[in-house]
Amino acid sequence: MIDTIPAPLQSEFSLEEITQFRKETTGTSQVIHFNNAGAGLMPDIVTKAQLDHIILESQIGGYEAAALQQSTIRSFYHQCALLLNCKPSNIAFTASATDSYTRALSSIPFTKGDIILTDCDDFVSNQIQFLSLQKRFGIEIMHIQNAAIGGVDLNDLKHKLYKHKPKLLAITHIPTNSGLIQPVEEIAIIYAEYKNAYPDITWYILDACQSAGQTKLDTQQLQCDFLSITCRKFLRGPRGTGALYISDRTLLAGLEPLFIDMRGAEWIEKDLYRQQPDGRRFEDWEFAYSTVTGTSAAIQYCLNIGVERIEKQVRLLSDWMRKKLSEIDAIRILDRGPEQGGLVTFHIHHGDPVQMVEGLHKRKINVVPSYRAFGVLDFDEKSVKWAIRASPHYYNTVEEIELFADAVRDMTKR
Repeated sequence: MIDTIPAPLQSEFSLEEITQFRKETTGTSQVIHFNNAGAGLMPDIVTKAQLDHIILESQIGGYEAAALQQSTIRSFYHQCALLLNCKPSNIAFTASATDSYTRALSSIPFTKGDIILTDCDDFVSNQIQFLSLQKRFGIEIMHIQNAAIGGVDLNDLKHKLYKHKPKLLAITHIPTNSGLIQPVEEIAIIYAEYKNAYPDITWYILDACQSAGQTKLDTQQLQCDFLSITCRKFLRGPRGTGALYISDRTLLAGLEPLFIDMRGAEWIEKDLYRQQPDGRRFEDWEFAYSTVTGTSAAIQYCLNIGVERIEKQVRLLSDWMRKKLSEIDAIRILDRGPEQGGLVTFHIHHGDPVQMVEGLHKRKINVVPSYRAFGVLDFDEKSVKWAIRASPHYYNTVEEIELFADAVRDMTKR
């Protein structure tokens, strides 16, 4: 049974559409999957695309299969360009959002005393990489203050940007440990004005790891120099896949990853190489082509449905989940910010995260725990050591949310 969205809420998709999404996703018959912020359930067409390529590799060889499937492989770059509103030449295929981010970060020509200006809700791996740069190169990490309602304080961002002229501005669009959505459109306006006044001083990396597939991403509007995504989460692609957007400005400036290889450059003389002119500069020679074909299928599946429609449904379901959970006495919803997305985080008074997650798994409900080490600044500000994260997607149903809320209520009474 698939329920419709309760009044006064209105589903973006018809009952027939939701039924079709679930029919095309084998996993929905096995579990109630609220871990789309970890890895979404792949549509069957994505699974088939990968398996078909692996079988072809086993039959004729890996290199030969890639050569035979060149048009399918190239389609990844076209599909990703459509998703991000850019050219295929601006796209690099990577192994994950962190892989994308690291390649971008390694291309920034840091020197001692340079400043990284970042938000207080940045992804844990990004913060660790900043600290590593601080330890190795003596760069300075500076944080933008949060607004009272949550998210970056735009006035503080503008003040610190103009005053300190950082080498890097780093923003995480949707943090992995919170439902917060940063005001990236307003940040883009501030950065564009600053860039016009002080060109070629600061680079801007936007981490869209949790954004791709659940909200529209227009790189031309966002004004970022790099944008990193994963494809396993709300895009519902395979694990081990990501993409990096590199702006024309960045490519023309000659930025390149620290460990560029024969995919990204051509060795032309004994002491000289020539970098590729496009996004291939940020790729490695070797990657799993079966995942490229699967990712291409996943992005096309997403685009066929419509990102705008997906975004509305995800927010509707996540808001409904917050409402149902907030009705439970022991629950404290942790999400803040003027705009909130598909990551629902909550704390249980006197609860145990491991017992809660394991108990839900026994009921075939997938959620994950999140701990202070995943977001030290955010968790300390909220005065908690852990949270439970649940992340619905457009193929989830109201009935599943009701079952989840009832299970949590039952477990908090014990």
